[in-house]
Amino acid sequence: MKSLWRLNKYLYKYKGYLILGIIFTIISNIFVIIPAQLVRIAINYVVESFSFYQFYEGTGQAGEARSVFLGFIFVFGILILVMALLRGFFLFLIRQTIIIMSRLIEYDMKNEIFEHYQNLPLSFYRRNSTGDLMARITEDVSRVRMYLGPAIMYGINLIILFPLVIGYMLSVNVELTLYSLLPLPVLSLSIYFVNNLINERSEKIQRSLSGLSTYIQEAFSGIRVLKAFVRENDSVHNFKTASEDYKRKSIRLTVVQSLFFPVILALIGISTIITVYVGGRQVIDGAIGYGVIAEFILYVNMLTWPVTSLGWVTSIIQRAAASQTRINEFLDEKNDIVSIESLEMAIKGEITVKNLSFVYPDSGVQALKKVSFELQGGEALAIIGTTGSGKSTIANLLMRMYDASSGEILIDGRDIKAYDISSLRKQIGYVPQDVFLFSDTIANNIAFGLDEVGEGVVEKAAKDADVYDNIIEFPNGFETKLGERGITLSGGQKQRVSIARAISKEPKILLLDDCLSAVDTKTENAILNSLKVIMLNKTSIIISHRVSSAKLADKIIILDDGKIVEQGSHEALLSLKGTYAELYEKQTQANEAIEED
Repeated sequence: MKSLWRLNKYLYKYKGYLILGIIFTIISNIFVIIPAQLVRIAINYVVESFSFYQFYEGTGQAGEARSVFLGFIFVFGILILVMALLRGFFLFLIRQTIIIMSRLIEYDMKNEIFEHYQNLPLSFYRRNSTGDLMARITEDVSRVRMYLGPAIMYGINLIILFPLVIGYMLSVNVELTLYSLLPLPVLSLSIYFVNNLINERSEKIQRSLSGLSTYIQEAFSGIRVLKAFVRENDSVHNFKTASEDYKRKSIRLTVVQSLFFPVILALIGISTIITVYVGGRQVIDGAIGYGVIAEFILYVNMLTWPVTSLGWVTSIIQRAAASQTRINEFLDEKNDIVSIESLEMAIKGEITVKNLSFVYPDSGVQALKKVSFELQGGEALAIIGTTGSGKSTIANLLMRMYDASSGEILIDGRDIKAYDISSLRKQIGYVPQDVFLFSDTIANNIAFGLDEVGEGVVEKAAKDADVYDNIIEFPNGFETKLGERGITLSGGQKQRVSIARAISKEPKILLLDDCLSAVDTKTENAILNSLKVIMLNKTSIIISHRVSSAKLADKIIILDDGKIVEQGSHEALLSLKGTYAELYEKQTQANEAIEED
């Protein structure tokens, strides 16, 4: 339960709903007890009135006595009906307070978790899978809501109803109370164990269904490969095996669920039999009236559901505690990427990197080893290297997705850690290697980094990125939807939309992280021609494994295994006849061969 204590702040926030829910529960339970008392009075009245009515039978007053007798019975019936309607009304109010409170807390929790996710560093996302992140904000929060709603509602009802009913039963007849309540603890324990079995088997079914869904998705996604290698029969056989496992687990769950209501009805029946037997003997002895037996049977039925729910509520609390523990693990994660001075100021774009080294905290891999370079405002730098040489790590450090293990990065002569992180990132235009466009309009994708979209800004960015003509050819132009239900852009178009998104906010620093790796030579040349205009008056860093990108740069760095092996201008590096010259020669020859083909 300790993990659930964190939820007390929400219960305090919505204490008004909780207090009203408790008041309505007390009133509702009063209207539960009164009808049972009315039934006892009515039955005793009927038994006594019947003997009295027999006295007048055959006389002239029999009809009058009969009408008085039926009038009282009608009044009792109306009173019982009114009590039932009032109880129903207050049950409605209970749900309108406690259940709504749980929904409001669920809303707050999801917002809190999502906001916390957004503020966590990139290393957090490298350690945790997307599926796990989603499970904690959806399934785990839903389980916690069940504790905050139904579990609290039925728990409060149990706490209020038990003292009221049992206290009144003891005031009427102690012996009959003890005998009639004997099966209820057994009922509660039985329901608890049956619920645990149901939960355990339900989770196994969910895992089996998840595996089955994954298999189906892979089979349909890879249908070309399956057909090409003639593995359709194997695929069908594997699906049958997985489906058989799901069927077997579902049947096992059904067997357990079929025990649920028979156990409840059996124990209620036993309690009723005991009440009738013990009460009947007391009626024979003249200790109680007939109405007391009926009253106690009603009380036993009143207590049955709260006792039954006790096992169910306990199971909900256990699952909620486990889910809240998982949620707390992520909420306790701290963002170590913080600003020292929180400077919010316009930057010129001067970059100085001194003895920069970096080791990835999750894997322990050293990506950079004492890298140093300088860039004046408006200059362009190309960082060339093979896969795994540490190129993208430099971009991540400049964006402060990570902090350097050693060394320093200076922006305009100030430590990068002194700047407010949001302010710094707003002044950097970043084009990632893996282009990601949201399922939204092209216009909204381009304007993604803007707080306010000025007139013509989106169109200008599209023109500068040389993608304007492609966009206006679509039926809906800039309002064309991208993503699953929209159109799919070509690789080159995606890259240029991504570039337009980066430059639409007019950044002082432009980071191009190997963004041309997925396009062909012709598309690359077209994008490079666009970049010549875009890079004017911007400090630009072009990260690539292709030397063709380097022709736009004032300075070039060659990285290998996290270290700078060569640096200089294009002409100077060619004259060295080292790594850069070798890469240039190989890639130039390869491009010529492709063009000839």
